[in-house]
Amino acid sequence: MERIRWNDGLDQFRLTPNELRQRFCDIKADAVFAFQLRNPIHNGHSLLMQTTRQLLIDGGFQNPVLLLHPLGGWTKEDDVPLPVRMAQHQAFLNEDEDDRLDRSRTVLAIFPSPMSYAGPTEVQWHAKSRMCTGARFYIVGRDPAGLPHPSDKSKDLYDSTHGSKVLTMAPGLNELQILPFKVAAYNHVLKNMTFYDPNKHDEYDFISGTRMRKIARNGEQPPEGFMVPAGWKVLSTYYQSLGATS
Repeated sequence: MERIRWNDGLDQFRLTPNELRQRFCDIKADAVFAFQLRNPIHNGHSLLMQTTRQLLIDGGFQNPVLLLHPLGGWTKEDDVPLPVRMAQHQAFLNEDEDDRLDRSRTVLAIFPSPMSYAGPTEVQWHAKSRMCTGARFYIVGRDPAGLPHPSDKSKDLYDSTHGSKVLTMAPGLNELQILPFKVAAYNHVLKNMTFYDPNKHDEYDFISGTRMRKIARNGEQPPEGFMVPAGWKVLSTYYQSLGATS
């Protein structure tokens, strides 16, 4: 049997669990923490991943490595396509700014699974798959693999905390430590994405995906510090091309 190839310019990122384990070994990682996403990275994500790495260092690890593992299978039609997301993620790794990710301590690879939006059931698959790569720490966000309620879009279909709770009880996941996803928002005083402080609520601006898409489609710039310029350029170019097509 031959290896499956998509021939889409991204096959070098489709690494098997054994290949990922070897990559971590080659760069002498003593801890691997995984982060799954199906959206473009903004500086809030970057802050979370940088902070997580520092927490592991403070816990005694010498060389924690991030497995940045975006979904590469089916996602909703209004999601950013995989090639655009991968280009945007690479821009974060290549950008020479404080808000970028450390490319020497990050392994970017495609997770080939589709997103089934099955909530707490699906998140067990996501976590177990990362364990197969050698990851022992997994960042879990609010309402993982969730979606809005079909009859009331203002509500979530699944309880926002059930995904992380299930992972603490699911059989076979005892070796995986679940790391909480801290909420970050744009702080217009500091002009950057920072972890949300409810005591300073008036300083924060929660920039939704809808608003971000509108800014990008209009060829405008987001607030300073929301996203590294190279990453925003990739995203803006994509959304403006949609406008031109339509």
